Amino acid sequence: MPNAHTLGRTERLKSRKQLDRLFLKGRAFSMPPLRVLYFMEPVMNAPKPIYLQAGVGVSSRNFKKAVDRNLIKRRMRESYRLQRSFLEPLLKERSLRLDLFFIFTGRELPQYADLSAKMLLALQKMEKEIGREQGTK
Repeated sequence: MPNAHTLGRTERLKSRKQLDRLFLKGRAFSMPPLRVLYFMEPVMNAPKPIYLQAGVGVSSRNFKKAVDRNLIKRRMRESYRLQRSFLEPLLKERSLRLDLFFIFTGRELPQYADLSAKMLLALQKMEKEIGREQGTK
């Protein structure tokens, strides 16, 4: 990977099919103000497999202004981008593919530092879930 701190097109969760599968069959946990949905599956044989994709969302019920929703989404993507580096090698080692979706459930605009700390805790919990998933197979 040329630059480990980028979040390119292939690393973003955009496919309607993948999102539907994530929301229907995926598992979830809460780490207020974040709710994390995830779906893990074995990697299929492909020339360049994608191991990790993520998306973010904010409810318009709690934040009426698109400016506020977009600010929160930018902060969530940035904190994810900077802290996700330990997940991909773990997924490659275990031949797993992971789709993640972070939903902001708070009612007030978060400070970046607070959001970043919660994101780190959520990703660490996800690391434990990956280890548990491999243990069940």
